[in-house]
Amino acid sequence: MTTSGFPLTADQDVNEMTLRQLRQMASNLGIGRYSRMLKEQLLRAIERKSDSQLESTEPGGDAPEPEDLHSIEAEMGSAPRPPSQTEVVFLPRDPQWAYVYWELSESDRRQAMADGASQLVLRVLDVTGLGSGAVHQHTMQEVVVNSHATEWYLPVPLCDRDYRVELGYQLAGGRWRSLAFSSAARVPALHPSEQILDQFVPFSLDVASSTAAESAVVLPTASPGIHERVYQTATTTTRRALGRGSEAFHDVGDHSIQNRGLNDSGAGLWASGRNESGAGGVATRERSFWLVADAELIVYGATDPAAILRIGEEIVPLGEDGTFRLQVPFRDGQQLYQITAVAADGEQRRNITLEFVRATPDANVNTPEEAKAEWF
Repeated sequence: MTTSGFPLTADQDVNEMTLRQLRQMASNLGIGRYSRMLKEQLLRAIERKSDSQLESTEPGGDAPEPEDLHSIEAEMGSAPRPPSQTEVVFLPRDPQWAYVYWELSESDRRQAMADGASQLVLRVLDVTGLGSGAVHQHTMQEVVVNSHATEWYLPVPLCDRDYRVELGYQLAGGRWRSLAFSSAARVPALHPSEQILDQFVPFSLDVASSTAAESAVVLPTASPGIHERVYQTATTTTRRALGRGSEAFHDVGDHSIQNRGLNDSGAGLWASGRNESGAGGVATRERSFWLVADAELIVYGATDPAAILRIGEEIVPLGEDGTFRLQVPFRDGQQLYQITAVAADGEQRRNITLEFVRATPDANVNTPEEAKAEWF
């Protein structure tokens, strides 16, 4: 028995061939889908193909030409391609640049041309900390791109922020036709994060004998409201009328913010929506702007673990090693923190008074709810 130039003798029994050899033989014989067959299936297919070829080569029969992969692929034709859809993808490359690519359907392109489209534009929108659909309009950047382009590199206005890209056309008369939005993506920070977790390494006053294992003590949970009560005690005799800065944010029972008026907004390279080359300018528009800021004070120390520690009249819980830490508001005015430690037997006493003064010389602030729309 021969198989297209492969004579089979006792020394070349197909049953002794490897799977790779069988697949090569199946390819030469023109057996379809041989790569998906197991060894037993290949053996049966080769045997049937060989028998049929022997019958066709008998006197009076015509020998068919063996099939190959090229002929099979030629009969199959190309796979159908789905119709294109308009979409845009935003991929931050580094803290300063992002890569954007998009696909524009012919129907959207023709409709935009019929509406008088003049320029294909990418809008970079800052969506940091906002819900779905909301953007920081004062950081919007517009970049005019080639009408036949499908990819672009964009400069990032600010790093360590969340952005999304809107693809659209500038129409005649200053109108805008939006085509697609990308998903939001975070642009990495240019420098290592400056965020410091609110965790402090416990310490011991006896540095020579303490070890890291001995000092790793978890502080007890303070009672609810102790921070505000300690602050109120520290400012009872020194408080003055509220009226500036974040001092007004914490006015008990009011929580109002005094707004001294909004200054002009929209200054800066990216705030105007223009790129460095000046292309892609944005017409005058309306937006609101806001700012809040505040500060806190941390009072910490250590004493005998069995002692009773007070700040003013408030008892402060101690850790197993006697350490304590309290984070309190730091508002305008003078604050006096009278810290007292009394031994368990009441016969020994230590105390210290800490004085702090904060002033806010300038405060042009307001909350998002109080932000008023202004033209820029």
